[in-house]
Amino acid sequence: MCVKFYSKNFMFIFISQINFMKKTILIFLFSLGLNAQDQFLIDQIIKEALENSQLEILGQELLDGIGPRLVGTPQMKKAHDWALNKYTQWRINARNENFGTWKGWERGITHVDMIYPRIQSLKGTQLAWSPSTLKEGISSEVLVFPMVNDSLEFAKWLLTVKGKLVMISKLESTGRPDYNWKEFATEVSFEKMKSERTATSKVWNKNMKNTGYNSRKIHEVLENNGAIGLISSRWSKGFGVNKIFSARTKKIPTIDLDLEDYTMLYRLALRGEKPILNITAISKELGEVPTFNTIAQIKGSVKPNEYVILSAHFDSWDGGTGATDNGTGTLVMMETMRILKKIYPKPKRTILVGHWGSEEQGLNGSRAFVEDHPEIIDKVQAVFNQDNGTGRVVNISGQGFLHAYDYIGRWLNYVPKEVTQHIETDFPGTPGRGGSDYASFIAAGVPAFSLSSLGWSYSNYTWHTNRDTYDKIIFDDVRNNVILTAILAYAASEDDQTASREQIILPISKRSGKKMKWPSKRPANRKGK
Repeated sequence: MCVKFYSKNFMFIFISQINFMKKTILIFLFSLGLNAQDQFLIDQIIKEALENSQLEILGQELLDGIGPRLVGTPQMKKAHDWALNKYTQWRINARNENFGTWKGWERGITHVDMIYPRIQSLKGTQLAWSPSTLKEGISSEVLVFPMVNDSLEFAKWLLTVKGKLVMISKLESTGRPDYNWKEFATEVSFEKMKSERTATSKVWNKNMKNTGYNSRKIHEVLENNGAIGLISSRWSKGFGVNKIFSARTKKIPTIDLDLEDYTMLYRLALRGEKPILNITAISKELGEVPTFNTIAQIKGSVKPNEYVILSAHFDSWDGGTGATDNGTGTLVMMETMRILKKIYPKPKRTILVGHWGSEEQGLNGSRAFVEDHPEIIDKVQAVFNQDNGTGRVVNISGQGFLHAYDYIGRWLNYVPKEVTQHIETDFPGTPGRGGSDYASFIAAGVPAFSLSSLGWSYSNYTWHTNRDTYDKIIFDDVRNNVILTAILAYAASEDDQTASREQIILPISKRSGKKMKWPSKRPANRKGK
């Protein structure tokens, strides 16, 4: 623990809590009836995780220091090099393994100001891979997207967009989340708001069809007809939170504005005020740049050619700093490897960690690893993947492996009840087809399991948003996940039995009415644009 960040009073309280937790866990361990070696090693793993945690300082270095890790950016490469250096310091063999290239891009300054009908700086950000403005920026009137009856009417409106900034997202009627409405509004008012919001969305979607284009193609159409910039707002249904993804334009910038500023502009424009913005959105295109996975391993002493894989994607979107997607998963796996190297330096099987690149664009790093290393894939005992947020692990599915109950259950018996009491299991479950990197291994028939976390408002507040930052991390839960992951890795490594890969007979799909098939391997995108 890096205690220099805490006051003396806080340190005393914190250390007292740790000592109480450790005593409780130790009492449980001896009640398990584990052998002396297991008890000793698990005791040491827990002691190191609680009393010498490096999570906070690792998080500060990665999230505050390096920041977001969008594939193709210098920050992504800097993060890979940082992880490599950490593993080297911990005397763990590691490498950055190239698997392809991506469009190189670097974010610069974004500044958005309304200069008419009054002056106000607005809160917004350039979308990933967006073209840059000139240093002096661009200034123009804002147009709202029109409501049209058909494609002919839309084609006529397109003649007006030349030299203008076009707003391409619908007008949200409220910036208050549903939970806030539910707490304070009358039931009648709440239901009225939801009904009006649903109706607005239906009208917006129908209007897009009326134009003759879809929501993806429309960006190119507006660009080709002379718009000088696009303005969007993808509200995430929480106070002050927007989803931040990528631009679809090739020559003009695309800016996402916070809901509060976007809706203000929209209302001004609808009222005929003809608001004017000045936008400076600087970025650099860097050509093709290499993409990497960072791989590290502690060599097995008895079965060195068999593997337990720890898995977490390293890249992120860049509206925030990628703290819970997937900074926390990254920290769990790095801290787990640090502890195992110190406490369990000679595992029975090789323990390998993969920090995958370009997960956000389609699991590309892990898919490339599966393609490039059949000699490892054929010998994997288990994969433990952590991705979805900062919360303590609360669910583990058997992912369709018929006997997962036997070996996952066996390994979970090593874990203290204070950790497992939060976890629900689903055996045998059904195979994951996407969502995170475990799916790349499942498609290859490898027993791979998602350590699925408690929500902490993940989907609305931090998943791919401008608020996914260090302050959202719940370090007590992350430490819990380190203990879980380290002990599972130890138990899987030491197991005398090889984990079965036998798959269940999949049921009939309720959606298609046809028999479900095991997911098939998909190729990695090795030349992203």
